[in-house]
Parts: sequence; structure tokens; C-alpha cells
Amino acid sequence: MMKKFFAMGLSLCMAASLMACSGSSASTESASEASSTAAQESTAASTAADTESEAAIDETGSSEAAAESTDAAGQPEQTEPLLVYLNDFDAVIGDLFKEATGYDVEVVVGNGAETMSRIEAEKSNPQWDVVWIDSMYDVYNLSQDGSLLTDWEPENAANLTDFAKSLVPENKCFYPTGAHAAGVLVYRTDVYDETTAPKTIDDLTDPRFEGQVGMADPGVAAPAYPLAAEIMYSKGLEDGEAYFSTLFDLGLKVYPKNPQVVQALASGEISVALLQESNAYEMVESGEPIAIVWPEDGAPASPRVAAISASTDQEEIAKMFVNFLLDPDTQQALVNTGDEGFFEPSVNGVEPKADRDSNAKLAVADTAWGAENEADIKAWFADMSAQ
Repeated sequence: MMKKFFAMGLSLCMAASLMACSGSSASTESASEASSTAAQESTAASTAADTESEAAIDETGSSEAAAESTDAAGQPEQTEPLLVYLNDFDAVIGDLFKEATGYDVEVVVGNGAETMSRIEAEKSNPQWDVVWIDSMYDVYNLSQDGSLLTDWEPENAANLTDFAKSLVPENKCFYPTGAHAAGVLVYRTDVYDETTAPKTIDDLTDPRFEGQVGMADPGVAAPAYPLAAEIMYSKGLEDGEAYFSTLFDLGLKVYPKNPQVVQALASGEISVALLQESNAYEMVESGEPIAIVWPEDGAPASPRVAAISASTDQEEIAKMFVNFLLDPDTQQALVNTGDEGFFEPSVNGVEPKADRDSNAKLAVADTAWGAENEADIKAWFADMSAQ
């Protein structure tokens, strides 16, 4: 502004001098024209300067608004806790992350269906920063409508096992933090012994197990869909449906979640089940007459994955959280937490629980295939269960 006033004053002085030096009207007119021209030029110059200044201010302001706030050490500043939607490890993960990084985490706990319903309800105004659940296919589907941060790689991804690396999708929308058996074979030892119990998933179609087999609902329990998906993927969709149709014809009992399967086994309502491994080992540890069989060709796996909301305003801290989950020390701490710790770590350098079968093998359906067919498989299962 000072430059603007100075330019205008100078032009007026020039005009006055010209008028004083000439007595003729022509000279006066020339001076007037000179004064007008000078004033116009100075005004244009000052306007351009103001415009440049305002543009600079706007650009600076925009840059500052877009940048994540950092402290003096260049670390992201946190004004509110990182909001993580999860279905396990809620009792420990916040304290572990806080101790390691100094950042706060708030967790919202729900099963797979509840968590995905919450995310869907918030679609126009997402509240969550990170989702960390064993619903890999649901999470992958979120990336298809732009809900997830994609095409990024945490530093600790270098720690992933070969099996875990095979689960990372091409768009890098999530990273696996472990995988557990969605369904090991479990039987009551007071009804069957090693010679009469099922040894493979296909054995369940034997008529001698009629009315005795149970599992969790793929449409409700997060681990149950990966169980159904892997069987249908490995057999082919048509043969997979035929397999489950045979089970339904033989009286397959479908319960909402794995804890209800546990209750049915404990009460003797069923004597054989496809049961999530953590529930199976918990039954053994509690003294129930239960034995566990790991199928030689692999138990259907339920990978737990972590993904970041595309709408998060704590992107750097969210990335720190996912990277933290891929740290061997973090996964070892999770393994040591209790029943939730029955899983195959996704990174090298972690010892699984000693009670877990050392020969445990997992099998998993292709991510894109499982995501593409999820709605149809769940609907098919719901129809069969209702008959």
C-alpha cells in the first residue's frame, strides 16, 4: 500500500510541475494528459502488486491449511485420538501404540458385520481413521469406491512373510497383520476318536456325521465368510455350492457367531464343527472334551488387515499405526495377549503360541475373487440356511 500511495503522489507532483511550466492551453492539456496517464499507470502497477501480494497470501494460506500440523521436531501434532475400528485386541493396542509413539488411540469395537455397517452409515461423513479387522474382502471392497488410502507402503512391509506378501492387493489398500484359521476341524472326544473323527473338510459330507456338524454364519461372523469363500474358491463356485448343499441336506447347523458354535459343542447339541482356531484352543484349555484337527491341505484362513480412511485428517499418524502393527515386537506382544493371540504372524521374527500346532497350514481365497463374490455367497448361504 505504501508503494501505491508513493506512486500516486509522484504522478501528481509531475502533473503540477508540467502545469506550472506552461501557460498555454495546449501545454495544460498535455500536462493533464501526462498526469492522467501517469496516474493510470501507477494505479495499474499498484493493483498488480496488490494482486500478486494477495495471491501470495492465498497460496501460503492454502499450503499451510493443506499441510499436517507438526511440532518443533517435525513430528505430526495430534489434537484428537486416532479413531480405530477393530474387532480384537482392543484391550491392549492403544497402550502399546501410546508407549511406542506417544500418540493416543480411541478404539470402537464391533464384529465384522457391525464394523462394516458403521462404516457404511458414515459414508458421507467418515469418522474413522483406521479399520483393523479380520474381514479382508469387506475391506478390499472399500477401496473400490475410493474410501481407502491406496498406493502406499509402510517401511515395515519389508518384514512381511511370503504368505503375507501374497495377500497385499495390487492397489496396496491394506496390509495383513496376521491370519488365523477361520475353521479348524473340531470334534468331541467322548463321541469320536482319532480313527472315527473327520480328518478333512470333505469328510464332513459323510452321512455318519448327519445332524452333528455346525459352523458360524458367513453373513454375520467375520471369520466365517473367509471359511466359506476359501472352500468355494478351491473347489470352484459350482462345486463349492454343491459341497455346502450336501452339508445342508445332512442337517448342517449354522449359528450366528463362533461363541454360539462353542456353546453347541459344549452342550452336546453338535459333536463336530468348523470352528475358529482361537475358540477351539480356548475349549481345549478349559478342559472341554474337544480335539482339534488341522486339515493337511490347509485350514481356511481369515487374514486380519489394516487400512486407512481416505478421509482421515491424521494421515501420517495413521500410517505410523499401520507400520507399528507390522513391527515384530508388536505382533509378538499381540501373540502373548491370550486367546486372541492364536494366529499366524504376518511378519518374520515372531514366535506363534506354543500351544498352536507347529504344522498348522492356512489356505485363503484370492482377494479380488473373494471380494467380487462376497455378496452372492452370503446371499446364497442365507437362502440355504432359511430352508
